Amino acid sequence: MMLEGKRLLITGVMTRHSIAYAVAEQAQQLGAEIVLTSFGRARRMTERAAGGLPTKPDVLELDVNAPEDLATVAEELGSRWGSLDGVLHAIAFAPSDAIGGGFLDTPPESAVEAFTTSAYSLKGLAASLAPLLEQSDGSVVGLDFDASVAWPVYDWMGVAKAALEAVARYLARDLGPRGVRVNLVSAGPIETAAASGIPGFERLAGDWGARAPLGWDVNDPSSVAGTICYLLSDLSRGVTGEIIHVDGGYHAMGAPLA
Repeated sequence: MMLEGKRLLITGVMTRHSIAYAVAEQAQQLGAEIVLTSFGRARRMTERAAGGLPTKPDVLELDVNAPEDLATVAEELGSRWGSLDGVLHAIAFAPSDAIGGGFLDTPPESAVEAFTTSAYSLKGLAASLAPLLEQSDGSVVGLDFDASVAWPVYDWMGVAKAALEAVARYLARDLGPRGVRVNLVSAGPIETAAASGIPGFERLAGDWGARAPLGWDVNDPSSVAGTICYLLSDLSRGVTGEIIHVDGGYHAMGAPLA
């Protein structure tokens, strides 16, 4: 199996509808051993979702903005496994005044919070786990949403995603010599708890299929999860600094299909 014997850390599982949940499920089915992370009040939801996986994994406390949490998770994984084969960064957040159409009125502290949690955290997570990842030529994968264009109401989260893409490239540069690859998956819109907090998401998702030549099912994250599992596997050993679009081909079309 593609991930047989792999040991993976997966962030971002909140409910069974999360993209990260689909990754966790497929990873286990492909032979991986996984550990999840969550923090605060959301941890109870993650624990509940974890119970629906083929094998219930442990859930570690991790606030990616807390250096002490990053250090504790790295220490725990080092004690548990000794090395790490891969990690999924599926973390993003923007305050309500940084998303929803008020781009020009967003205060700097809200824009900074969106950047810190959604982009800088990829560096924090990768750097803290690099000593474990380099022992197994590991893989860092992040969830992205196309930042090459401006989207309605996405505002400073879109800016944060552009920063995430830049962070991934610089991580690929600095971690590549240590045998660690870093890639992003730019997914089409999926109905998740996070998506429900984006004003206008329903309209965006509803129009997606009209422009995507392969069509798009907003309730099916399996194609996104499958690509992430590929990037976490040895099959992607020559790939780094890449953004793979899994969006039904939407990004490549200039207008809705006739």
